[in-house]
Amino acid sequence: MTTTSGLRPRLAVGLVFVVLGATQGGWMARIPAIRDQVGLSTTEWGLLSSSSAAGDLVAIVLITVLIGRVSTRLLALAGATVVLLNAPVLAGASAVPALVVGLTVWGVGATFLATPVNALAVAVERHQGRPLMSGFHASYSCGVLGGGALGTLAAATGISPGVQLAMSSAVLGALLLAWAFWLPEEEAPGKRRRPVGERFTPQLVLLAVIAFFASFVEGAASQWSSVFTADHLGEGAALGAATYTAFSVAILLARLLGDRLVARLGRGAFLRLSLLTAVLGAVLVLARPSLPLAFAGFVVLGLGIACVLPALIALAGRQPGVPAGEGVSVITIGQWPGFLTAGPAVGLLAGVASLRIALVTLIVAGAVAAVLSRWVVAEPDEASEAAAG
Repeated sequence: MTTTSGLRPRLAVGLVFVVLGATQGGWMARIPAIRDQVGLSTTEWGLLSSSSAAGDLVAIVLITVLIGRVSTRLLALAGATVVLLNAPVLAGASAVPALVVGLTVWGVGATFLATPVNALAVAVERHQGRPLMSGFHASYSCGVLGGGALGTLAAATGISPGVQLAMSSAVLGALLLAWAFWLPEEEAPGKRRRPVGERFTPQLVLLAVIAFFASFVEGAASQWSSVFTADHLGEGAALGAATYTAFSVAILLARLLGDRLVARLGRGAFLRLSLLTAVLGAVLVLARPSLPLAFAGFVVLGLGIACVLPALIALAGRQPGVPAGEGVSVITIGQWPGFLTAGPAVGLLAGVASLRIALVTLIVAGAVAAVLSRWVVAEPDEASEAAAG
């Protein structure tokens, strides 16, 4: 099945995004229970949870070599299979070695899956002739929220994390099996066997650098928004959680609406507007310590940063002379260290100074990305796509 016209390929690719998001949301919601199963303190969990970074690195190397040489659809299915099979193993871990293996394999599967599924999303978008990338990432966000809600329900009813993830993996796996036929194919694998270095064009390197700064902003806001409200403002855990939830909902809403704005503005202008909005949100958070400003600021920040990576991925997948998968792989290389370093960097600066001062890095990173976006060259057919949208 190589056609990407029609609704079914779009739904099939969206399902893969849901699989990734729902699995992640499902096990993250059960982290306290998994931590207690293994018998770890919060500090020990924090140290061991970095095991996934090793898996991330392995996946980046593998996907960088394989993308463009192996069927993109096959790579996506392989990554989704690893994610689904590993989820109940990770959630059911009762000893440190099993937890470390589960976290490492999670890093491999999730990071490996990200590049081919985004390349397939680019293929569907191009063949349907209108912006769709933000909507695909909204599917991921819906999956995270749905998985988290199921995890909360399972915890409330006494279902163990391992059983919960086994059940959800079985359902998601069955759906994926039923829809796998409708997944599109980017292009004939092995058609262009070029050296890996040739994909790092100046424009793709620029997009990857912007992806690093954008990922830093999104990662830091995700990890520290609740802490800022709960601890720095002294408003308590409940309002801290509410701040993070509002940030997450803002991201989902922006992704649901993002494709319409891209159709009107074009990706270049939309990218710059999004980054400036994210900077404005960070300024609001830090302008004066208060709950209303913090709450409003993280909402604005979420609205701004939500569609930056989808826009960068879509641009990377449409670079002249570079297959979509290879272009997307460069963005993956750029964004991974941004997410990885965001939490620790803010934490270290907060320890030296204060969390409020540490979060100034969000303003700096967002502003640098916004400046760099001035040199982004939108794809040649962007104007015609905008008119079609």
